[in-house]
Amino acid sequence: MSQARPPSILMSAWARTSVKICFISSLFLCQRATDINDKERFHPRRRWDTQAVNIVLFEAAETTRPLALEDPRARHVLDVLRRTAGESFDVGLIDGPRGKAVVESVTDEHLVLSFAWDTVLPEADRITLIAGLCRPQTSRRVLREAATLGVAGMLFARTDRSERTYADSSLWTSGEYQRHVRAGVEQAFATRMPTVAVGMDLGEAITTAAGDTRIALDNYEGITPLHRVSVTVGASIVLAAGSERGWTAAERDLLRDAGYELAGMGSRVLRTETAVIGALAVVKAISGAWDTGPTVDTRE
Repeated sequence: MSQARPPSILMSAWARTSVKICFISSLFLCQRATDINDKERFHPRRRWDTQAVNIVLFEAAETTRPLALEDPRARHVLDVLRRTAGESFDVGLIDGPRGKAVVESVTDEHLVLSFAWDTVLPEADRITLIAGLCRPQTSRRVLREAATLGVAGMLFARTDRSERTYADSSLWTSGEYQRHVRAGVEQAFATRMPTVAVGMDLGEAITTAAGDTRIALDNYEGITPLHRVSVTVGASIVLAAGSERGWTAAERDLLRDAGYELAGMGSRVLRTETAVIGALAVVKAISGAWDTGPTVDTRE
């Protein structure tokens, strides 16, 4: 009869097998890293970060000179769209028309383009968003998604429940916020850039925004369902959303005194960015902003 192996021997065998597996895995990962580095060495374009967009936006002055290959837009054209000389792609002039750009040539340093504009876009919807200052990562999402949905302006205001340091974030002081707005507009296949202001108090934001129809989202005292708020087609609308902890009683009084109707979207407590996306979609629906028809397909 065979004798059972002591547990210590079994554990020893298991440990040796585990070490072998770890060693083989390490060799594989090292080789994989080497392969990736080799690919990047021989294909330097792959080392650039690119972000897929539906349209590439340009300032007017940029259309008269070559585009540097270091520019993320050049990387997008070459690496994502995979355009070569003679091929075209969708472009937009910021706050202007849409059109096509043709790749005339690609040099070691530049992308040479020619532009032709053909579609004049309407003005942005007359909707202004007031958002209580939130954590920078939340504000980034609000900037991008509100720009995608389409607003004329965004005001990020200090509220009683927002942290005072949020306005000093590099998101705002470095101008990073502009990149998120631009990404939202490019996603929407649009060219109209919303204005953005930050750091004012709520009272100043209310005065600046003005608006014919004024709505404030409120989970607790928003008795009127948002989709039942009366909105005149073509009227200017201001939608106010509080910071991550909502409005104080004093802020509700300030909003009511300024003509804001407190409205809700049910009993579920939403993240700020989710509430903003949902509310903007509802406001655009009841105001007729969605009645502009489908997007013209210009893809190639």
